[in-house]
Amino acid sequence: MERKGSQELLDDERRVGKHSRQPSGGSMDSLTSSERQSSKSPTSASSGSPSQENLQAQEMKVLRDANCKLAQPDDPPLLVGEQIQAIAKDVTYLCPFSGPIRGTLSVTNYKLYFKSIDREPSFTVDVPLGVIYRIEKVGGSTSRGENSYGLELYCKDFRNLRFAHKQENHSRRLVYEKLQTHAFPFSNKLPLFAFEFKEDFGENGWSVYDPMAEYKRQGLPTESWRISKINENYEFCDTYPAVLAVPAAADDDELRRVAQFRSRNRLPVLSWIHPESQATITRCSQPMVGVGGKRSKDDEKYIQHILDANAQSHKLVIMDARPSVNAMANKAKGGGYENEETYQNAEVVFLDIHNIHVMRESLRKLKDICYPHIDDGHWLSNIESTHWLEHIKLILAGAVRIADKLESQKTSVVLHCSDGWDRTAQLSSLAMIMLDPYFRTVKGFEVLIEKEWIAHGHKFSQRVGHGDKNHADADRSPIFPQFMDAVWQMTKQFPSAFEYNENFLITVLDHLYSCLFGTFLFNCEREKAKEDLKGKTVSLWSYINSQVEDFTNPLYAAYLNQHVLFPVASMRRIELWTNYYVRWNPKMRPQEPIHQRNRELIELKAQLQRKVEELQREIDAREARELGLQTPPTGASSPTRVASPVNAS
Repeated sequence: MERKGSQELLDDERRVGKHSRQPSGGSMDSLTSSERQSSKSPTSASSGSPSQENLQAQEMKVLRDANCKLAQPDDPPLLVGEQIQAIAKDVTYLCPFSGPIRGTLSVTNYKLYFKSIDREPSFTVDVPLGVIYRIEKVGGSTSRGENSYGLELYCKDFRNLRFAHKQENHSRRLVYEKLQTHAFPFSNKLPLFAFEFKEDFGENGWSVYDPMAEYKRQGLPTESWRISKINENYEFCDTYPAVLAVPAAADDDELRRVAQFRSRNRLPVLSWIHPESQATITRCSQPMVGVGGKRSKDDEKYIQHILDANAQSHKLVIMDARPSVNAMANKAKGGGYENEETYQNAEVVFLDIHNIHVMRESLRKLKDICYPHIDDGHWLSNIESTHWLEHIKLILAGAVRIADKLESQKTSVVLHCSDGWDRTAQLSSLAMIMLDPYFRTVKGFEVLIEKEWIAHGHKFSQRVGHGDKNHADADRSPIFPQFMDAVWQMTKQFPSAFEYNENFLITVLDHLYSCLFGTFLFNCEREKAKEDLKGKTVSLWSYINSQVEDFTNPLYAAYLNQHVLFPVASMRRIELWTNYYVRWNPKMRPQEPIHQRNRELIELKAQLQRKVEELQREIDAREARELGLQTPPTGASSPTRVASPVNAS
């Protein structure tokens, strides 16, 4: 049986919640009419008069209305704004694990839903259409043999689904057309389902991230750093956020001159500042050096401003995420990298992380060995051949080097790749998680994604392909899933340092594709503002924060983990995330209900915490009486910020 994903759990709650399933009469009427027409024999279908077909449609509408639009047992549970588009009876799901399963297949404007008719308990498959990236017809009119005629769906979440239709039912064409229309709405000039979904979770996830509040939390502005609104209308840089943190020594005119020397006008802006040393992580795009070795005095001066803002060090490190050969090749396209001879007191380091095309091919190979069947005899060698874990290791190792420069050497880092929205986002985010325990909380992680990924212009729409049928698009790449994999690797090495659990990470990834929420839609802050996502869609954080206990790690101990984390970025410690990549295989499922166990542990932890606080109050009161104090002390001070040993070998 298929394992329930986060979206299926969300749907289950809808069935018993205040928004119970209420199918739209209009969509059901048109559906029934279509079914009636498609069930005719080929002769009658081609020779029947339009008036006769209209009469049949009206008759079915009357029948449906007479039944008071009651939900049928095989109908899918519907979300708010969801409508049924097609239903196909007597369809067979060709499950690669348990064999053929007969049932009813439904397509809505949000999901594909299959329910068995001959199993108890019933077997269901529930797939958001946004997860599907390719739909192929299998077999033709001359196909013979059982289950040789149907549809195959290729999914972004490591599944391929195949459904067999009976030719005499003429159901495949309707299902195929509806899937093509609603799985790829952008290609059909239709809105994504997120614009139809109007659920109220009692939380406003759009208020989670306030750039001014986050900069204030980091201690900005300072004498050396200021907040600039030069990009308030997105005219300065259309892929950067409206609010930027820049060196105080640089006025807006200088910012404009520097931006002209950086790819896409993405000049260095502050991501994070160390609370003690004032060392910083600043991110940008590559300099436009070209084959002629162009220079920009303004850019060199600006990098010096960043160095001068950190009084603890007389050196600055420029981390280029690319392999050096790739950085050199970019000179032919007008890009390149900084020259240590012209950028005084700066060291250039290449982190050897490959480009989006290499990562896309690596993930394709990983899917091939994980689904549907696993070759136990060659499992480890097959994983090695994908190079996926090597890529994760290089990304983690790069982030460790950045964190070490700031924490151990008190040195500022300028970080970029080519355009500064893929590998740069991976590295800055991971380094910030290592350095700042706030980003290891649920709220902090949400802020991190909003800030470093969404606001700073990671091209989610192009990398994921939301609503676009062009599955061969060269811009698609698993950059964000790769980052989430690296976060999971850290949670495995530091199991009590993160407030969020594995279910949280998987849920975020599921809704990266689902198009149910507006959080990951479009490519940058400017596009989101233009489409009014905050006014017209629901944030993923609304859903998560309305039931945060489901996403909480019961082992989280904030008081023990205020220190810097330096994960071991070594192949001997990097693991395949089987609970995500191989979760559809029944043999890989956990043997106990993890969610229930987590809830019990969280409740036990809360009881023990209350007992500790009660005992602490008694101790404080006793000490106050002994010392003759009127007011008892408020408790121990916050733990000291310390670092773990570095090991990035």
